[in-house]
Amino acid sequence: MSNVKNYTEQGGEKTVIGGELLITAEGKLTFDGVEVKPSALQADSTAADVPALVSDFNALLAKLKAAGLMESE
Repeated sequence: MSNVKNYTEQGGEKTVIGGELLITAEGKLTFDGVEVKPSALQADSTAADVPALVSDFNALLAKLKAAGLMESE
């Protein structure tokens, strides 16, 4: 039995991270050629009606798309 937490299975098709994956400031994470980065902060909604809530929600979606965490179209 092995106590290795991070490993790549034989053939390289699957990598398992059971420990911490640390990406330094010089490194980057890409998915399908698009860099994935933390999203900008979205403040808690204080919407008092549905149109204001829609506006807050759309702002969140825009930030997720800008960060590469959601496809644009």
